[in-house]
Amino acid sequence: MKYDIIIKGGRYFDGSGESSSLQNVAIKDGKIALVTAKNIDQADSKELIDAQGQWVTPGFLDTHTHYDSELIVSPGLSESVRHGVTTVLVGSCSLSMICSDTEDASDIFTRVETVPREKVLPILQKYKTWSTPKDWVKFIKKQPMGPNVISFLGHSDMRVGSMGLQRATDLNIVPSESEMQSMEGALKEALDEGFLGLSTMCLKWDKVDGDREWSKSLPSTYAKWKEVSRLNKLVRQYDRVHQGAPNAAAALQINQYMRESMGIFKKRLKTTLISRMDLKGSVFLSKITNMAAKVTNFFNGDFRWQVLPTPFTVYADGIDVVFFEEFGAGELALDLKDAVERNNLLQDEKYRRDFRKFYGEKLSPRVWQRDFSDAIILDCPDQSLVGKNFAEVAQHHNVHVVDLFLDLVVEHGKKLRWVTTVGNHRKHVLKDMVKDQKSLITFSDAGAHIRNMAFYNLPLRMLKLVNESIEEGEPMMSIEKAVWRMTGDQADWFGIDAGHIRVGDRADVVILDPKGFNQNLEDVHWGEMENFGLQRLVNRNPGLVKYVLINGKIAVENEILRSELGQALGFGTFLPAR
Repeated sequence: MKYDIIIKGGRYFDGSGESSSLQNVAIKDGKIALVTAKNIDQADSKELIDAQGQWVTPGFLDTHTHYDSELIVSPGLSESVRHGVTTVLVGSCSLSMICSDTEDASDIFTRVETVPREKVLPILQKYKTWSTPKDWVKFIKKQPMGPNVISFLGHSDMRVGSMGLQRATDLNIVPSESEMQSMEGALKEALDEGFLGLSTMCLKWDKVDGDREWSKSLPSTYAKWKEVSRLNKLVRQYDRVHQGAPNAAAALQINQYMRESMGIFKKRLKTTLISRMDLKGSVFLSKITNMAAKVTNFFNGDFRWQVLPTPFTVYADGIDVVFFEEFGAGELALDLKDAVERNNLLQDEKYRRDFRKFYGEKLSPRVWQRDFSDAIILDCPDQSLVGKNFAEVAQHHNVHVVDLFLDLVVEHGKKLRWVTTVGNHRKHVLKDMVKDQKSLITFSDAGAHIRNMAFYNLPLRMLKLVNESIEEGEPMMSIEKAVWRMTGDQADWFGIDAGHIRVGDRADVVILDPKGFNQNLEDVHWGEMENFGLQRLVNRNPGLVKYVLINGKIAVENEILRSELGQALGFGTFLPAR
């Protein structure tokens, strides 16, 4: 046969942002072989996909995930593939699982990303045979990956691999010259292997799991900026990317990232930071972050904030949610593993006074808005509370809302489930952030926070946001440009072979029915986390993504995942930076 697959009559987007048009697309040997408005003889192909009335786009990129442990035992990563994601980025937030040993790799990952240690550690103990970037790449290339994989090398992982967990989390210890050279050697090897760059972390509330260094901040947070800057010299030399996260409690720290990115008397450094949001608790943050990016890029920087193109809605079980780490009283409670100890603390009157004090502070840096009236109870053994917010219940019982919340946590523990939207709640502000060319449309955190949030369909939410603006007569951008922001824009910025479907490009293709946008893409459901024995929050959007092709192979057919996804080689692979 002349071709393997013909995609007939769809609205074709090439991933460049240029005008779309009705085209026929032919695929051969995993590549786009032909794009033409003329009819292609069906007899020349093994398979025909009728895409009339549908959109044909490049596969989407998800450039902020934490699939690092999941890809070891469930490499199909079907929760992303079903939504059209054909390339995922791992190693975010300083957390790769490469240089550190099994227990260390687990302990710096599991509490931060809220995937149970008792699930992750046995996986690493059974399968982790690598300790270098080169060997990890060899492992990935042998895995039956669903999507393609790109990766950062995580600073916490690299630091622990060179210094050991105890030394790497001691504020008084600076790495020795031999330890620095060890880190530089690992980073150079990673860059030579095609890693996208370095990920670091300055946010103090991300904590270590396990029994040895429990509740210390991630190793990357203990590094002096001199150490980070020295590593960045390599990243800059290779023209790669630095991903970071400033300390929310030290706003001026962003100046260090800004200086590193600027190309003044040195080569500029591609930099992306987590995250620009319109937070309820910090209403001016989006303006401040916008100004920081403008200043950096004015001085020859290449700086982009990561922006989630949808409301940032978080689900919580009792007091177990990461944003309680941002103030002292919440941090104290989360530092206690034992339920009895924690309940004793929550009932202590002095502790409650401190909690009320932190809760009442309105000017301190914050992610959570600290407003229990803006938190809805979803599930509770006391069914009379379901559907109400905490303030309503507190008023009914004539108690302070903090006391009411803590009483319910003591009584019901994790069986008290609630939800709140932390940011990106004002659509006009969200649209402004998404339109900004200094934004990188990402930050799904796919594979992490499995009971707290689900943004696996992030690219679809982006397209719906833009499509709605067009239907309302106030287009924020064209659909072509929206597709580009989720495909070619990111692929070209990170420097990888993805994001386009022109002749000669790898055939990572999505076929979707735009009528499927007529549903609530923010809905969440429970689904199995394959090979983990867990249920997690997921997205389900029937009628939207019809086909997904990865490397020219059909991974999703008529909305159904192919059984060989994650079982057979030939779909995704490791994509090196160009």
